[in-house]
Amino acid sequence: MIGTDPLLPPEPASLAPADGTGNRMTFAAQELRLISALVVLLATGLFLALPFVLSIGSVVFLPLVTAIMLTIVLSPVADRLALWRLPNALASFAALLLFFAVVAMALAVVLRPAVTLFEAAPAMVERVGEHFRHLQGNFVWFSRLNERIAAIVGGADGQQVVLATPSMLEQLAFATPSVLLEVLLTFLMAFFMIEARVRLRRRLLLDRQHFGASLKAARVMRDVQDRVAAYILTVALINLGVGVVVALGAWVLGLGAPVMWGGLATLLNFVPYLGPLAMMALLALFGLGTADVPLVGLMPAAAYLGLHAVEANVVTPAILGARFTMNPVMILLALSYFTWIWGVFGALLSVPILLALTALFDHLGRPNVIGFIFGEPLFPATDPVAEDPPV
Repeated sequence: MIGTDPLLPPEPASLAPADGTGNRMTFAAQELRLISALVVLLATGLFLALPFVLSIGSVVFLPLVTAIMLTIVLSPVADRLALWRLPNALASFAALLLFFAVVAMALAVVLRPAVTLFEAAPAMVERVGEHFRHLQGNFVWFSRLNERIAAIVGGADGQQVVLATPSMLEQLAFATPSVLLEVLLTFLMAFFMIEARVRLRRRLLLDRQHFGASLKAARVMRDVQDRVAAYILTVALINLGVGVVVALGAWVLGLGAPVMWGGLATLLNFVPYLGPLAMMALLALFGLGTADVPLVGLMPAAAYLGLHAVEANVVTPAILGARFTMNPVMILLALSYFTWIWGVFGALLSVPILLALTALFDHLGRPNVIGFIFGEPLFPATDPVAEDPPV
């Protein structure tokens, strides 16, 4: 039997505590990471499946989301009207009526001259075609080169198939009942939500079992409402200023119906990125369709491009400030995501929805998805191992 040499140091003991606390900590960390992985997978599946559900049920979900956004924006207006000793129901109805009156007036300013402009659209398109044919004549050598390449390569003569599609009037007749139903549902839901805002606040604040939860709920409600309402009001004032400048510019350049162009610029500027692009395309089409010289016809679109560059890069960031600064990638993602689901209405709702979600994540905690891939906790602040070390 070989004894132990007293001159040698003793063998190192295990670094883990003898009571098994380290094993429990490791198991708790693994369990937390497994639950976090399931949460990430469920959130990813919900993100991918949600567009199909919301698109199929757009008759219900689109009025609901629109009513929620209207409730957030119009609740301060109803509160101001309630201070004038108006009943709560009457103040809620007056706030909604004021909003729809403003929207109807803006659409009337834009649509009435647009009807006359739409009648002249075929002539303008023909004029644009003449400009392009004249431009194509300067590059006749390029077309001849294409013809020679096509003759060398050869092409199969196929039969052209033309699909019959419904006319614009038929599409409008089919879409009108659905639009009227969605507008009616939006109006009713928004009215009942605004009318129930006081009861909802009391329920969120007083029905909590802990004072900290009530305080957090109050902060979340106030922050979401302040961000969305302040953003929409500020952007509306900026877009109104853009519309006034565009109307004055259209009057100076001699465009027909300058008020219509100003209102159209105001409405399209609510849609980030895509709205200004559509406005420039309309100005270019109208300019090329009415001017004799293509460069002169492109002047309105070029002037609007310069105005939009100043507004988007100087005026809007200076007025909104860092509080409303959002990642352009997130804006484009939200814009494409909700436009895919609900079309034009989704594009208008994309930024307010993104603002509301950003405010919620700021209070509830943002998931660290990228760090989670590399082994970090999904929610570092709620990591029990980091927050509650063993005594």
